[in-house]
Amino acid sequence: MAKIGIFVGTVYGNALLVAEEAQPILQAQGHEVALYDDPTLAQWQGYGGDVALVITSTTGQGNFPDNIARLYQDVKDKLGYQPTLRYGVIALGDSSYDHFCGAGKTFDALLQEQSATRVGEVLLVDATEHPEPESVTSPWVEAWGKAL
Repeated sequence: MAKIGIFVGTVYGNALLVAEEAQPILQAQGHEVALYDDPTLAQWQGYGGDVALVITSTTGQGNFPDNIARLYQDVKDKLGYQPTLRYGVIALGDSSYDHFCGAGKTFDALLQEQSATRVGEVLLVDATEHPEPESVTSPWVEAWGKAL
């Protein structure tokens, strides 16, 4: 089973709720899971040879929530090549905005550039279609955890 760090970017708490729903699903599959709602680079680096699950909402013009923006910038500026990292992304957004799920898409693009291995597809959750995101995210997490 895998060692998984869940890294959360949230403003109003929806991404944290999704993460709190995901953690026991993954633990029930036998994975070792820790949740970081104010993630740091040091915490991220603890999963360099393991698995990271990024769960983030998007603000404004496709920006990161404050609590994960620093982590993204540090991963971009200080890490570079991460070929031993496996990861997944759940992006929460609202399709009525121009930059729908921009933060999650941006984090995914960075990790792809750094040669990390994405497990599964990025899950884009539209708040206009799914006001309770866990109805969509929990089945995805179940399948994602099995794919590790």
